[in-house]
Amino acid sequence: MIRVVCALIENEGKTLVVQRGENMSLPYKWEFPGGKIEAGETEEACIQREIQEELGIVIKPNRRLTPSTHAYPKATIHLIPFMAEHIGGEIVLTEHKSYRWLRKDELVSLDWAEADIPIVNEYLTL
Repeated sequence: MIRVVCALIENEGKTLVVQRGENMSLPYKWEFPGGKIEAGETEEACIQREIQEELGIVIKPNRRLTPSTHAYPKATIHLIPFMAEHIGGEIVLTEHKSYRWLRKDELVSLDWAEADIPIVNEYLTL
């Protein structure tokens, strides 16, 4: 099982979502940004590092939500979500195809990566 963190980054009433690139697994699916936890790394340190590396922005994780586990054909992912605040920096994509800042009601229209769907559903109830 691969442990992965993701961030639900809020700013001015909208939430950041990213679209996977054509050369990534699950091409063109939408997800909350994040990445794999490295050995000896805390979940909070990982999400801050991953967001800095992938998006070039600084965040502050605030609250851990309910993790989601999903068995994809090639690997099982244990996805650990954090609510987070955008502290600074401008988004520069290094891995993803695109990004959007969306209102909560707009999230349901996206083609989500399967592991993210339970997290979207929980987020919509907050």
